[in-house]
Amino acid sequence: MPVSAAKPIRIYLETTTKRTFACAVDWPGWCRSGKTAPEAIETLGDYAYRYAVIVKQSGLNASSIRATFQVVEEISGGATTDFGAPGYVPAVDSEPVSLSDARGMAKILRCAWDLLDEVAETAPPILRKGPRGGGRDRDSVIQHVLNAEQPYAAKLGIKFKPAVLGDRKAIELTRSEILAVISSKSDGSAPKSGGWPVRYAARRFAWHVLDHIWEVEDKSS
Repeated sequence: MPVSAAKPIRIYLETTTKRTFACAVDWPGWCRSGKTAPEAIETLGDYAYRYAVIVKQSGLNASSIRATFQVVEEISGGATTDFGAPGYVPAVDSEPVSLSDARGMAKILRCAWDLLDEVAETAPPILRKGPRGGGRDRDSVIQHVLNAEQPYAAKLGIKFKPAVLGDRKAIELTRSEILAVISSKSDGSAPKSGGWPVRYAARRFAWHVLDHIWEVEDKSS
């Protein structure tokens, strides 16, 4: 993971005519979107303080989290991007991942999961709804995150049934399997045809967890 506060954060942009995602290359889960690239980058910077909380809890260098960015790659998005999720693997994710960096990514994902567990216990069960009355409540959001981790894990060659909210044994078992892969040194290649490189997998897992944590936090007030 980056250790120098003087270096800008490497990011890539995933763009369609409707939406752009700005994603930190080396910091799993720090991804935000906007209607345009400048808007996405601005929003990414706005979330630096929230993401720094996770980095600090992981024991990594939180002082490196700053809103100074360097765009290192731009890729075309698609339907997944328009739907509201980063969905395409940039070439930069084919870079080798050292054991130190892999363990750092795993620490951040572990901390994101820990915060998700905390939110599941402390957030109000009924969340504030949108202007049209839509939106899920707390338990539905948490279960949605657990369900999504099954197809995500399959991209790493891991198979399991989605854990049910409250089944701590199943949840921890699946998380340990995922972390075992992400925390391992990698040459940057995907584990199989159609799979995800470790760097991308860590980002996608952590982004989904954090995106819904922040959703619940924002709708709890």
